Amino acid sequence: MKATGIVRRIDDLGRVVIPKEIRRTMKIREGEMLEIFTGRENEVVFKKYSPVGGVGESAAMFAEAAAKASGVNVAVCDRDTVTAAAGKDKRAVLGKNVSHTLSELMENRKCYTADNEGASITDTGEGSISHFCPVVADGTVVGGVMSFRTDGFSAPEEAEKQVISTGAMFLSGQIEI
Repeated sequence: MKATGIVRRIDDLGRVVIPKEIRRTMKIREGEMLEIFTGRENEVVFKKYSPVGGVGESAAMFAEAAAKASGVNVAVCDRDTVTAAAGKDKRAVLGKNVSHTLSELMENRKCYTADNEGASITDTGEGSISHFCPVVADGTVVGGVMSFRTDGFSAPEEAEKQVISTGAMFLSGQIEI
């Protein structure tokens, strides 16, 4: 753990304010859920909660099956990280932070199809999104499902779009907030 030097008082309702600088750095948005842990030395630790992480095994199994069925790379992400990927280029994106552009796609709550060059998946530029659909649970965008390429661009076929949108709907039903 890293000390920030910031001290906050708990109010009479048990609330504590997380400073804006920390929320911005950690990409904590208004309404986002935090998981609370306690440590051995009177520590209270807040960790960003990822509902997609709770269905990680299902997400990984879907990505694997979708990649085999469609012959394209498939990835699943939460709001911050690529949590599952399958296909020949999965190592390029798995575990990486999502790009600002991908975050915006999630905020738009609509499926996206690349027309001549896909948006970047990660903040370091790996992977070009062919087709993307958000995963929405209880009215909240919790992540997304996408097909991607690392070796140039080709427009997604209709079957590829159907696989990705079906995966997003499936995972939306698996997640409970």
